[in-house]
This record gives sequence, structure tokens and C-alpha cells, in this order.
Amino acid sequence: MRSWLNNIQWCPWCWDTLIIWAIKKAFEELGIASHQRVVVSWVGCSGKASQYIDWYAAETLHGRTLPFATGIKMVNPELTVLATGWDGDWYWIGMGHFIHACKRDLNITYIVMDNENYALTTWQASPTTPIWAKTKTTPLGNTKQPFDPIKLALDAWCTFAKTADSIKFLEMKEIIKEAILHPGFSLVNIHQACPSFKRW
Repeated sequence: MRSWLNNIQWCPWCWDTLIIWAIKKAFEELGIASHQRVVVSWVGCSGKASQYIDWYAAETLHGRTLPFATGIKMVNPELTVLATGWDGDWYWIGMGHFIHACKRDLNITYIVMDNENYALTTWQASPTTPIWAKTKTTPLGNTKQPFDPIKLALDAWCTFAKTADSIKFLEMKEIIKEAILHPGFSLVNIHQACPSFKRW
């Protein structure tokens, strides 16, 4: 563990680190070996997830993680496929893919690191930014109601949709384990602390 922690490229105190650690521990406790699993990520903060876990991996295009993960699962159904993304990536840019992945219900685990802003581009409003929160793009306060990711998923016939919190490590790890074991599409929306840019 020490070696990957020494090489992280996130902002100081970024909670992505604990989320990745929870995923690593979930795989370890479930006994899923590295050659039996694959992670699909995108480019950006959560996109670095594939660099810190021992498994097959692919870094894909912005908002296009789920189509790639779907292809992997269809070609090799025996693999445990886990996709990572973040609120701006999946509840905006990749929304169409997300809705259809819920409906298609392939056995893919989807971890969304929801820090409620576009942190990679330094503090812009995202689809989950709270009402009246001030950001670079909403200096007078966000006037748009945020999406409810769980309700959105359930309305799209998702068979497993749960919320976790990055500051509750053990609970987060157990929810991730449940999602991996679920025999269909599973969403884990993780409320993520973002000390650098989440200022509400």
C-alpha cells in the first residue's frame, strides 16, 4: 500500500485516495484476483483510478467509460468489470450512456466519485452542485436544482443503486462489495470530500 500512496497525483487531501483503497480492499476481501477483474476509467481526477490498482485497465474518453465497459463485459462475461467516473463525467457528458447502462442491466459495477463540481477544471458547477453554491461558473450561486443520482438510476430501471460517503470508509467498502456481488448493473454514488474546490 505504501508504494501506491507515495505516487498519487491528486490534490493534497483528495478523498479519491480512500475510495481507491476501499475498492482495493473490497476486491481483496471478495477474493477476486487481479487477472479476473478490469477497471475502466476516463481522463481526469477519478480517471487515475486504474493507475493505482493491480488489474487489467483501460483509460477511455471523457463520458465514454460505460460503452467501453459494456464491450469488455460482452466479449468476456467472466471478468469482473468495474467502471469509475465522476459527477460531471456521468451525470452530464455521459448521461445517455448511463441511462441505457441502467436499463441494459449488464453485470457492471459503476463507481461515481461525486464531489459536486468540476474539480479538474478548478471549481465549476456540475449536475450535482447544490442550489445556490458559488463556483467559477455560478459566482452569484447555482440556480439549477441538482440531479438526484439514485432516483435517476432507479427511474431508468437500475437494479442496484446506493449512496456511500468517502469519510465513512468501512461502510463505503461494504457497499462496494455489495455492488460487485450484485448480478446486474450496480451504481455506487460516493459523496466525495474535495477540500481544494468543494467550498459549501
